[in-house]
Amino acid sequence: MSPAPGGPPLVAGDVYALVRLRGRPAATVIGTVREGEDPAEVLGALARERVEAAARPRADAEHLAAVSPLTHADAAPPRTAVIVATRERPESLARALDSLLAQDHPDHELIVVDNAPRTTDTHDLVTRKYAGRVRYVREDTPGLAVAHNTGAAATDAAVLAFTDDDVIADPHWLTALTAPFAADPGLGCVTGLILPARLATPAQILLESHGGFAKGFAPRLYDPARPPADEPLFPFTAGSFGSGANMAFRAPALRRAGGFDPATGTGTPARGGDDLYAFVAVLAAGFRLRYTPEALVWHHHRETWQDLRNQAYGYGAGLTAYLTATLVRRPRLLPALLARLPRGLAYAWSMTAQRGAGGDGDAGTGGVPGEHGTQHHPWPRSLSRLERRGMFYGPIGYARARARDAARKADAR
Repeated sequence: MSPAPGGPPLVAGDVYALVRLRGRPAATVIGTVREGEDPAEVLGALARERVEAAARPRADAEHLAAVSPLTHADAAPPRTAVIVATRERPESLARALDSLLAQDHPDHELIVVDNAPRTTDTHDLVTRKYAGRVRYVREDTPGLAVAHNTGAAATDAAVLAFTDDDVIADPHWLTALTAPFAADPGLGCVTGLILPARLATPAQILLESHGGFAKGFAPRLYDPARPPADEPLFPFTAGSFGSGANMAFRAPALRRAGGFDPATGTGTPARGGDDLYAFVAVLAAGFRLRYTPEALVWHHHRETWQDLRNQAYGYGAGLTAYLTATLVRRPRLLPALLARLPRGLAYAWSMTAQRGAGGDGDAGTGGVPGEHGTQHHPWPRSLSRLERRGMFYGPIGYARARARDAARKADAR
């Protein structure tokens, strides 16, 4: 038993822990370790309870039918490029790169895309500390999607993996994320599990109590030829597929889907939605998408209340920005999107209302959260209002981003 990479040591107090079953992530537990107690014994007892519960037969036959067997365990993962877009965060980038250099994947390269840099800090870090081990690419146009497209164009690898500069990757992350491509030629995208590296502030605790970035511990296969019965809004429920901090694409599939929309993502007026757009675009191109919790990264959540406010607004904006991008760039999906749009927006609105059942104050204090999505800590109404404001803004932000890109291209002529 060991602390999360980059996290605090195991000491007395509230502890949040990952349970692995035969090496695979299976659940999370929380426990209170009192002075003089052995953290391993306390958490081990809790882990046994959770493992026993996880081992019980699942009653959801439709879900089991949607998840194909994990036949990729012995498949050699394809040659992969790991692309990390960053901007002026050399300390967290160094932490991420150290973990990426420790991967057990047999054939991969690391590419850092320095997005619209204001200083030479990132360049100096990569070309000095990581010279010969990490490639440096500069992209002066701001925007996460633009940076990802630039990184993808800089390699001929068969698979393109993407993660953020604020994660620490489990040593088996890249192998688990990319081996499924070798077993399934129709697979276009794989996403993985994202857990918190530490929970030290009220904002981090509140975010994780409402699910954080994790999508659960059960593998799932999304097939456009067999839409899941439990997701009537499919494929526009892109938020359930995974997150941009832990995703990989078969390179030809991403190219066929048109790559990332440069008018989406952090660093653009759209504020987000780049990963969601790419997921739907790959599915719309006829490829399958798999979520595998074996591919694990530890994410350093933002720490302050203002960070959480910005995140809430960005979530709302990114959601409607990606839907707008889908309408604009893939008009053949218009009938399906319009048929699902009212129900989808009503669902998103109801989710913010559900989270907003708490008070109006700032994030509360208390112990670490329980299992993902337990909502033990009330979500302030002020954050729900910000999410909704973001939803209204998303299409406007996307239009502004496209206008900015058009003006930039005109100036370049």
